Formats: sequence, structure tokens, C-alpha cells
Amino acid sequence: MKLQTILAQVKKTFSELDCTGGGVIINKHGQTVLEEYFGVQGQQKGEKKVGPHTLFHLASVRKSYVGFAVAYAIYHNCIASIDDKLSDYLGNEEIFGNVSIRHLLTHTHGLRWQNEKIIREFKAGCNWAYRDINIDLLAKVIIKVTGKTIAEIVDEQIFQILSFTETNWFSEKTEQHIEVIHNDSPFWYESDVCDGSKMNMYCSLRELAKWGQVHLDKGKIHGKQMIPEEIIQLLTTIQSPDSKPKNLPTNGFFWFIQPQQREGITEISPLLPRGSFQLLGYTSVALLVIPEENIVAVRGFNSFGSPEGFDYIKDIHDFGSTVYQYFNN
Repeated sequence: MKLQTILAQVKKTFSELDCTGGGVIINKHGQTVLEEYFGVQGQQKGEKKVGPHTLFHLASVRKSYVGFAVAYAIYHNCIASIDDKLSDYLGNEEIFGNVSIRHLLTHTHGLRWQNEKIIREFKAGCNWAYRDINIDLLAKVIIKVTGKTIAEIVDEQIFQILSFTETNWFSEKTEQHIEVIHNDSPFWYESDVCDGSKMNMYCSLRELAKWGQVHLDKGKIHGKQMIPEEIIQLLTTIQSPDSKPKNLPTNGFFWFIQPQQREGITEISPLLPRGSFQLLGYTSVALLVIPEENIVAVRGFNSFGSPEGFDYIKDIHDFGSTVYQYFNN
């Protein structure tokens, strides 16, 4: 039996977004209980139908792989501590001040680009703001301390070990890549740089669900430890500094994590239990893990940004709530 309430919620989002295709996968106790695709891969006549091998643009969901590269560097003592100052690795103490690796991973760094210069918006640890400058800076740290790019680490430590063949950064598109409907958004860009620092990562929804399942199972596949549990622990436990206001989002290594006490409005549905963690992309792709219920939930679309009148926060809350409530009724 198909999980109609979840499918209906995802298809409602599909109908409201400016997109041509989508899909959803739900795993329960490691078994796929729902896998459905709909629509086509682009706007041209005769486009292929969306299916298991369609590659979706991950947008910010890719940051989980950046976070992995940082956790790998910490695990192998290339980075001494998450609280090391950024200036210890990149210099420029007068610019970076007390900004730490922790601040970069939890969006509490207070830095931003302005006219190709780095400026400070707020004191590190005292606020929260979603800026991609943290990816640029972490990419520089990673290659400096490991001698490898983010993409090289991810390929060696994830793609090869987990036999992932449908996840990567791409400089060129194939017939498997879904078209991203971006309507000339000023935030959209394409890149042929495949070092792991840019927004050109694509993935099938099946492999995205497997990525979530590996986190849920603490690095194991079929009982075998494939990724060190200590790395998964770093990624998916709360790392936000205590100085951050409680009503702002709480993060692990980029993952949004449900705290024990919920205050304010964040991307995770308030119905989800403590310890749930989630990744979101501007293409409305989402990866949700609910450890308490042994659930991995993935959805994918090809709309970059939200049309006028679309309440993104409410929609992502509805997705999480619908999944959670289905298995609790």
C-alpha cells in the first residue's frame, strides 16, 4: 500500500512550485516503503520522465558533504579542534577575529562578501545568518590541512566506499540531469569547478536516501562499519555555540538539528522529536532523518527558489509533520 498522505503532500508542493518534475522516497527501518516519481526532466517537448536515475540539483544539501570533509580532517587530526580559530589556518586575524571552525559550520560566523571583500555582520557566535562564504573558507582550510580538495576526500571516503555512482559535482550535464527552473534568479549560477566548493552537485534521490540511511545507521551498511561512527557523530549532533540565541536554527556540521527545547521558527517541523536532523536546498530538495522512528525521508524538485505566495517554511514543516504523523497514527 502506498503512503498516500505523504505522496499527496509532496504532490501538493509539486503543483505549487514552478517545476516540471519531482519525486519522494521514504525508508522505514532501512526498507523503502515509498518511492514515487512524477513529471518530466525539463521544459522542452519530449523531455524524459523523471525516474530513479534522474539527477537532481542538490543546492545546499551538498553542504553535508562539505561538513563530512571537515569531520574527516578533524578525525585524522589535520584540524586539531572544531574551536580552532580560522586565522590559525588562513591568517588575516584582523579580518577573521575570533571566528572558529565551529562558527563556519553552524552559520554563526558573522562574515559575508561585500564588493569582493570580506566584512563582518555581527560578532561570531552571537547571531545566525546563512551565507555561502563559509563554504569558500572551509574549502581553503581543507586543502591546506589535508592536501586534498573536498571532492577528492568525498570521492575516496564516500563514493568509492559506499559505491555511489549517481552523486557528484558536475561540469557538464547529461541526459540524466534534470533542468533547473531558475527564472533568471540572481542567486543562480553554474560552475565547471568540481573541487567540491561550488553549487554544481547533483544526485539521484535513491543515493540521497542512502546517504541519509548511512547517517541514521551511524556509518554502518548491513551491520558493517563503512564510515567511522565518530565522524557521523560529529556531523549529526548539535555543534552550535551556546552563545547563539535559542530562537535561531541549531546545527551540527551544517545539518539542521532538532534541539530538546524548541523556540522560534526554524526549518525543522516543531512536531519532530529531539535529535531529528535535516538538510534543505534552494531547489526544494530535502533530506530528513528521524532517528527516534528509524525514518529517512527524501523529496526532490527542480524549482530554484519559491514562487510568489509560496510559504517555504510552512511547506517544509508540512513535509516533516506529514511523514512523522503517518507513522504515529
